[in-house]
Amino acid sequence: MKLRKKLNQEGLRLTRPRRVIMAILENAAIPLSPQTIQRRALDAHQDISLVSVYRTIDLLTELELVRRVHGNDGCQGYVLCSPGHHHHLICQSCGKTVEFRGSEDLGNLIDVIQGQTGFQVEGHLLQLFGRCPECQKVVEK
Repeated sequence: MKLRKKLNQEGLRLTRPRRVIMAILENAAIPLSPQTIQRRALDAHQDISLVSVYRTIDLLTELELVRRVHGNDGCQGYVLCSPGHHHHLICQSCGKTVEFRGSEDLGNLIDVIQGQTGFQVEGHLLQLFGRCPECQKVVEK
């Protein structure tokens, strides 16, 4: 389990709330808010406070196991992420989120922006919005 290994590397324990929250995110196709994560935990008879959800999400984000994404409705949610630098595609119809690699392709764009603005870019967040294949089929019918 990736979670157990990462926590052990950091000298942290695999607590019940951490295990439950990761399981909820593993089974989610769309970004989940902390409130939704807590509600799903309670539905599964796992009593986890909202404070514990926020603390766990903060930790998992810091460990780069979870990433915050911005939905097309303006709300933030959390998804599992792979190691390394990735971006996300978000379906505007169903909210499904798909991760894709790619920071090297932005190098030229970042260089141009730095030259035009004088900023030193230290990081970026890229999300693309569109319609997933399943939602495209529904629109076509």
